Amino acid sequence: MRSIWNGAISFGLVSIPIKLVNATENHSIHFRQIHLADGGRIRYRKVCELDEEEVQGGEIGKAYEDADGTMIPITDEDLAQLPLPTAKTIEIVAFVPADQIDPLQMDAAYYLSANGVPAAKPYTLLREALKRSNKVAVAKYALRGRERLGMLRVVDDVIAMHGLLWPDEIRAPEGVAPDGDVTVRDAELDLADALMDTLGEVDMDSLHDDYREAVEELIAAKASGESVRPAESEDAGGGKVIDLIAALENSVQAARKSRGEESAGADGEDVDEGDIADVHPIKKTSGKSAGKTSGKSSAQTTKKTTHRTPTGKTVTRSGSSTTKKSAPKSTGGKKSTSTTKKTAGSGGSGGNGGSGGGRTTAKKTATKTAAKKQTSSKQTSSSGGTAAKKTASSRKRASA
Repeated sequence: MRSIWNGAISFGLVSIPIKLVNATENHSIHFRQIHLADGGRIRYRKVCELDEEEVQGGEIGKAYEDADGTMIPITDEDLAQLPLPTAKTIEIVAFVPADQIDPLQMDAAYYLSANGVPAAKPYTLLREALKRSNKVAVAKYALRGRERLGMLRVVDDVIAMHGLLWPDEIRAPEGVAPDGDVTVRDAELDLADALMDTLGEVDMDSLHDDYREAVEELIAAKASGESVRPAESEDAGGGKVIDLIAALENSVQAARKSRGEESAGADGEDVDEGDIADVHPIKKTSGKSAGKTSGKSSAQTTKKTTHRTPTGKTVTRSGSSTTKKSAPKSTGGKKSTSTTKKTAGSGGSGGNGGSGGGRTTAKKTATKTAAKKQTSSKQTSSSGGTAAKKTASSRKRASA
């Protein structure tokens, strides 16, 4: 790899000659601007605004623009004379725990390579010292005309340096957080934890830029004259989240399904609720809505009917009945109507109407039974009285 800067690491009185190499590279696809009418390339030319003539690179210098618009020329010689000890030196100023570095300060990353054989020993010494201490080095260095802040750490067997923004370059997050007090329930946090556990960890090497690959395929297709089909748009589920619990549950189930695990399903698969059942029980259908549902479709239920007999005893009966969507066919006349009423009355399902019909039938049966008993008693007493009268009449005739 080509070095972009040569200098030394200042480690106390130890000086380590190094080369600075870019640790990252940009894989973005760059486009050119063209004239839509003829496809000609659009270029930017450097033109002096005073004489309106194009200027070559060797004729261009630097200047600082003052508040009133005045240009103050600054030459490379002026900058070279500045008392900048870090001009060719990465000066380590402290060793701190890595968690003291705010990730917001992270900037470009570089590899530091030992420059020559004499640099191998002090380079290795600094690398092993960083490993054993579990700390990072904070350093100052100068690059591209300005002094910068850096952090040195060990990556494999190489010392890497991350450019850091100065603390005063980090903006305070004022007005960024949501307005007002927002309360998050424990159940929602538990579901969020379940989702995090389900997603688990990822091999960072497996991540790649899908968009860049799609652009490359698009360019290849257009270059070969193939027709480009528009990509199918996927519903990203944007908009307002009405039910956060439901959204979290669905996310957990989708994550499990993508990993080949069992998911709670409307598709008839086995349900493995796991953490979901503990934090958010599945809603059960109430008796009232169950009654309405069974009234619309065929469903079998078991009901207990309690009533009192004419003798004063309490009787509890249980039984099952089926309510069908279609009404019984009429055979004509009052008989059919009576049969329909009896069938509807004896049904035990369908909510309050079914149980009411069961009680009505039981009451009618008890009333008929009592009426028969009373009629039988009257007939018995009547026949007894008639027999007594006949016996008395016979006795009178015999005595006469």
